[in-house]
Amino acid sequence: MQWRKKTVEDVDVSGKRVLVRVDFNVPLDEQRNITDDRRIREALPTIRYLREKGAIVILMSHLGRPKGKVVDELRLDPVAKRLSELLGVEVKKLDDCIGPEVERAVKEAKPGDVILLENTRFHPGERENDPEFAKQLASLAEIFVNDAFGTAHRAHASTEGVAHYLPAVAGFLMQKELETLGRLLAEPERPFVAVIGGKKVSDKIGVIENLLPKVDTLIVGGGPAYTFFKALGYNMQECIVEDEMLESAKSAMEKAKSEGRDLRLPKDIMVAPEVKEGVEVRVVPPDSVPEGWTGVGIGPESAREFAEVVKSAKTAVWAGPMGAFEIDAFAEGTRIVAEAFAECSGVTVICGGDTAAAVEKFGLADKMTHISTGGGAALEFLEGKELPGVAALQDKEG
Repeated sequence: MQWRKKTVEDVDVSGKRVLVRVDFNVPLDEQRNITDDRRIREALPTIRYLREKGAIVILMSHLGRPKGKVVDELRLDPVAKRLSELLGVEVKKLDDCIGPEVERAVKEAKPGDVILLENTRFHPGERENDPEFAKQLASLAEIFVNDAFGTAHRAHASTEGVAHYLPAVAGFLMQKELETLGRLLAEPERPFVAVIGGKKVSDKIGVIENLLPKVDTLIVGGGPAYTFFKALGYNMQECIVEDEMLESAKSAMEKAKSEGRDLRLPKDIMVAPEVKEGVEVRVVPPDSVPEGWTGVGIGPESAREFAEVVKSAKTAVWAGPMGAFEIDAFAEGTRIVAEAFAECSGVTVICGGDTAAAVEKFGLADKMTHISTGGGAALEFLEGKELPGVAALQDKEG
């Protein structure tokens, strides 16, 4: 199976130069202060292990979308500063990720040193997975460790390309992500419940189709539910509906019915004239959306029903909020489901940045078994797709 990959513990790193792909794509405020350092903290076990083993640690990451150009606001200096604080050692931050100065710094480094290369996406060769750029990155080291699950679904030079030139293994975060998500698909403890929400059904239909035969109950709320309702013939007024996904939604419901699968949609939804603070909010059945109004969340009856299902689960995965939780007046459904995940005594897995932000907002993040660091990567994994950054790693023997 695709998570049976060699890890950093399967190779001798002592005294070696080790190139580590991390995901330090952290949110910054206008003053370039990091507002959430979770992705940096998640990479610490791998970095500490390599230092303890006497490796020279060369870290590379992207930040934002500079589109192959140098963008000063997207330099990794704030990341180096925070990482230095967390590690308790100086992290040497370089101004590029390839070139003579980088090669010199790496050559002068001693075992235990930590070097952070500049934003890989400042080079067009990164996103193009240019072999020459990948070769230059790889030339800095003797071993490649991929610990950036959040970018594993991208075949970029720093995630997939370098693995063609160096022995490539998984870091501890990558291993944790693959084993946790892998168990969901292969051997979940039952009942197994999936809650799917978010903004668009097109982002989630592959997950719905792949999980439907595997789960005991699949709950669809938030934005994706509106497309399902329109597929049932309801007039959804101004709710976000993807007409090109109506057949897929219809097909999923028909499949669930013919195979006796428990696919649940909200019985009531919250609606408003527009998505902003201070507007009137009503709770209506999904087939009675007032003219010109839009859906902003699941209703209280649905929230209670979904919560009961989640609380009784032995395995529960959640991808996508139940509505526009950023606005307090619309957040109740998402909050109730989040609390149910916190109270669930089984394994609880949170996928996607918005879902993680929701459980953080309600102060429940530490109650979850696992919060995935990869939004798109986690969803593609749950769809059953092969992730290029994982496929490129060496398989375990036996």
